[in-house]
Amino acid sequence: MNDFKDKVVYQIYPKSFMDSNGDGFGDLKGVTAKLDYLADLGIDYLWLTPFFPSPQRDNGYDVADYRAVDPRYGTMEDLEELIREADRRGIGLMLDMVFNHTSTEHEWFKKALAGDKKYQDYYIFKDGTPDCYPTNWVSKFGGPAWEYVPCLGKWYLHLYDVMQADLNWENPAVREEMADILRFWKAKGIKGFRFDVINVISKPEVYEDDFEGDGRRFYTDGRNVHKYLKELVAAGGIDGMITVGEMSSTTLENCIGYTAEGNHELTMCFNFHHLKVDYKNGQKWELMQPDHMALKKLFQIWQEGMQAHGGWNALFWCNHDQPRAVSSFGSDTTYWKESAEMLAVAIHFMRGTPYIYQGEELGMTNPHFTKIEQYRDVESLNYYRILRQQDKTEAETLDIIAQRSRDDSRTPMQWNSSENAGFTTGTPWIGLADNYKAINAAAEVDDPDSVRSFYKMLVHLRKTHKVISEGKIEFLYPDNADLLAYRRYGAEDGEELLVLCNLTEHDAPYTLPEGWADADKLLGNYPDRNDALRPYECLILTKA
Repeated sequence: MNDFKDKVVYQIYPKSFMDSNGDGFGDLKGVTAKLDYLADLGIDYLWLTPFFPSPQRDNGYDVADYRAVDPRYGTMEDLEELIREADRRGIGLMLDMVFNHTSTEHEWFKKALAGDKKYQDYYIFKDGTPDCYPTNWVSKFGGPAWEYVPCLGKWYLHLYDVMQADLNWENPAVREEMADILRFWKAKGIKGFRFDVINVISKPEVYEDDFEGDGRRFYTDGRNVHKYLKELVAAGGIDGMITVGEMSSTTLENCIGYTAEGNHELTMCFNFHHLKVDYKNGQKWELMQPDHMALKKLFQIWQEGMQAHGGWNALFWCNHDQPRAVSSFGSDTTYWKESAEMLAVAIHFMRGTPYIYQGEELGMTNPHFTKIEQYRDVESLNYYRILRQQDKTEAETLDIIAQRSRDDSRTPMQWNSSENAGFTTGTPWIGLADNYKAINAAAEVDDPDSVRSFYKMLVHLRKTHKVISEGKIEFLYPDNADLLAYRRYGAEDGEELLVLCNLTEHDAPYTLPEGWADADKLLGNYPDRNDALRPYECLILTKA
């Protein structure tokens, strides 16, 4: 794990990154064409979201074949070229493995439906009648988590979409299939893996109704998940490679277990608690302003907790499932640049490995769609119907979807100010944000004062200041909701850093801790120092 502490990962959603053939969909050749742009940014790994054959019910997270490339993204030869060209630039590829479920179009599931007992045991089928669900669990995408198959007289579990059937990890044959898939891709030259919702693979011994929630307490961080991960890492031959688990509704204690070096499970974890501080009553589809005090407490609990017990965090604001952070936690209008840079500093100086999601380094914003026809995401379309059924007005519903949709982050990468932001010469599969003529890579690459140049500096600092990659962390000003502040210390060279971030669009007065009055400024997003942090200001001080 120590090898990854000074590294930075860049996430690519291939469908929206770069289209090389004009069909409106991004592809692998498009990624290869932009490798120099990525190498210039200084990143070490590229995490690619799934490009495997898929009916695209959930944008590729419904995998129909784990060992092939969907023709819409190119060929296996295209992928092999991308691996070679990335490696030549010192960049490793990380693949996104969806091991909790397969598409119902997968050959295994088709055989199960045809009556093959071997493959029925690859999934979670329960005998029953069409008028009685096995449990009252709710799908993550809305509606029941079970689907009835009349020809079999059985229900199958789908914690996500109805076309994403959950695999039965209790079956050793399933676990061996997963390990063999990892060995296949490692032999191709893949350098790391991201595991989708990996902490829900272990289901309960007894299936029962949940009268307190939606069922997740019975399978989240399940009874055998640590055992299964240890086995997968060993059998897959990936111990020592960079790995990250996406952990749904997880706990600190479990993530310590997943990532503590001696456990030989994963290198690091994503948790999402800090991204839910604007969920009213804890509900994703209910809006409120971000609770900054809750945000600060969550960062402190996870950072200091993982530190105390040898765990390791994946640091992030944005990904393919989240709205753009600058729109959710900053300002995508008046203080767009300041808040984009402050948010970057807030996590890039923390203890962990930072992830940059495509376009985040440009300050890309939510697209602010105004019609349901502009959305493509199955979750958003489902919840549009659900919210309308809950008597929300059309305007209320569209406002909620515009702030919460996964499509907010899936609009095409903004390369330049030409038509379709230079993403495609055809018709893009989803629309763009109107601001692409101002916010784009061409406008920012050579501008030393751009958001992208700021991100490039952050990547460089992590590699040149050991206190960032290896130091300890201590949070400060716990009672000041406006100010996210922490100290980094404890590296071999004795350097200390003080990181100050104003989370608001108003001035935030502060008093420096004792011993910091004469410290040097390492970085900031305002040209001078003041006795109050200005709107969305970040200031990093250094001393030996």
